[in-house]
Amino acid sequence: MILTQILQPDCIKIPVENRDKEAVITELVDLLDAKGLLLDRDEALEAVLTRERTQSTGTGAGIAIPHGKCNAVKELVMAIGIAHEPIEFNSIDGKPVTILILLVSPANQTGPHIQALATISRLMLNEEFRQQLEKVTSSDEVYELLNNQENR
Repeated sequence: MILTQILQPDCIKIPVENRDKEAVITELVDLLDAKGLLLDRDEALEAVLTRERTQSTGTGAGIAIPHGKCNAVKELVMAIGIAHEPIEFNSIDGKPVTILILLVSPANQTGPHIQALATISRLMLNEEFRQQLEKVTSSDEVYELLNNQENR
């Protein structure tokens, strides 16, 4: 799966404004909604928050991948937020996060959802890429970094 085919450059927020887990998730959902990518903002937000309450999506190494499946989208959508100040996320390694990658998928499309999660996970294993991502100052830089990484 090629993430730059899902991610729109204007769905990247640097820096995120909020420092609270639920507030920053809401901020990224609102970004998708402002771009007209959600059919129902509240349903999308509830799907992601419900999933988050089940188990934290803080995967460790400063990364969180909040995600949810619902009928608020026609296709997989994605937003990225970079925090300049770490956010407590109840991550599996106990450390706060600075890289947030939000996914919202249609309830009836498991394949693309799982593929996107797997692609993101593989990409985030690259420590050099993660460090570069944490230092970016614009959404264009994030998109370019992601594009370059995918084209290697």
